[in-house]
Amino acid sequence: MASGADGADRSGTLAGEVTARLVPAGTTPPVVDLNADLAESFGAWRLGDDDALMALVTSANLACGFHAGDPLTIRRACATAVARGVAIGAQVSYRDLAGFGRREMTVPPDELAAEVLYQLAAVDGIARAEGGRVNYVKPHGALYSRAARDPEQAAAIASAVSAFSPRLPILTLPGSALETAATELMLPAVAEAFADRAYRDDGSLVPRSEPGAVLTDPQTVAARAVGMVLHGTVPTISGAALEISPRSICVHGDTPGTVALASAIRAALERAGVTFARFT
Repeated sequence: MASGADGADRSGTLAGEVTARLVPAGTTPPVVDLNADLAESFGAWRLGDDDALMALVTSANLACGFHAGDPLTIRRACATAVARGVAIGAQVSYRDLAGFGRREMTVPPDELAAEVLYQLAAVDGIARAEGGRVNYVKPHGALYSRAARDPEQAAAIASAVSAFSPRLPILTLPGSALETAATELMLPAVAEAFADRAYRDDGSLVPRSEPGAVLTDPQTVAARAVGMVLHGTVPTISGAALEISPRSICVHGDTPGTVALASAIRAALERAGVTFARFT
């Protein structure tokens, strides 16, 4: 349920559901993290509004220079995150600046592990120079999707993270190959859900090449986030109810109107009695 069909015609209904789903009195409020992809500008090319998003999220997935991000952009994002108490994540990617990391590649496991380690160490070094450190790792784009289903690529990522820090969390889809690989190396695997992306019935994301894959209506996105956190379900592209219990919810920094989306998610969940806190 990700296309205009759950936008214009149903947005009023969905918006109403947002305010109705409140945490019952006397129960412990759910706690959730809100993350976004940041530091994705490159030189003169500007993408997203890092400062505005950093005021809304609790965790920031920072580009590492392989799909986007340059050293100055990354350093500024690290400084802002430290100042605001936002957790810093290394958003590792295939080496694909031209394709924004969204083109799937077949990279030998040892090479992929080395490239993940390289990116992670680079961002952590910049973060430490600004008084912080990398708190978690999250793959980006095509690498995220591939690692969700490919045990070999997932194992390469997990081995690189473990070599860097044996207890560093990995943010990934629940039930994914990467979750399994992280668990096998005793790395914390944190379940993530996407408020601005459509789901298939099997829990995978609808490819961006297909209609309705990206959601841009704030009320629709906010309603989905409330459903995920309070009821543990999200509607799929077919209309089925997918069971999902995220510790962190993501909005993409390059989704049109992403600041409005993040604002709507925060407002709706706070009205419903949900507490925001970083998962690290």
